[in-house]
Amino acid sequence: MNESSYLSPRILDTALKLAENQPWETIRLHDIAQEMEISLDDIRAHYPQKEDLIDAWFDHADQAMLQQAATPEFLLLSPHARLETVMMSWMEALADHHKTTREMILGRLEPGHLHIQLAGLLRVSRTVQWMREAAHRDASYLNRALEETVLTSIYLLTFGRWLTDESDHFQQTRRQLRSLIKKANFILHLTSRELDGPVLPLIRKAQAQGSTGTRH
Repeated sequence: MNESSYLSPRILDTALKLAENQPWETIRLHDIAQEMEISLDDIRAHYPQKEDLIDAWFDHADQAMLQQAATPEFLLLSPHARLETVMMSWMEALADHHKTTREMILGRLEPGHLHIQLAGLLRVSRTVQWMREAAHRDASYLNRALEETVLTSIYLLTFGRWLTDESDHFQQTRRQLRSLIKKANFILHLTSRELDGPVLPLIRKAQAQGSTGTRH
């Protein structure tokens, strides 16, 4: 990996570090450049605008969620447990900078930032799509559209709760998420093709691997 590849995550880490001591809104790209002793053009090569730092932070959460879903144990979970796991792992990836994440979202919701808000809607849609893929949701056509609507609502309501949740390990958020998934059980069951879908062979493979791993 070359020096340029290392620079991108360092820029994001520096921005998050600065935001722990001052509001996210007050941080400027030249503050980051000064802290890192690099030029603004170095930052521009990776982040053409400050908003791109926020997208990179949420990309980090997407990646953490997908890594969690890649474990053999994940497929052994029930469909509802998989949804809970992917959504909670996404939010837990942001937990080290909980306050800053809240400030990022509030900044995007300010009046006059319509172009940012439209981009934010696309960001939500993309994250929900990855959540569906990670949880092995296989609905198609009208069922897919219905499922996406339900999961987007669950995700937004849960994320909104997480942003203000000060409980240990975000237990209040987890309880709300479980409640929302339970309430949506009928629709989620209706749109699921898991019983005869492509995820079944993967579950059997994971079960076989688990059985092999327990032998001495």
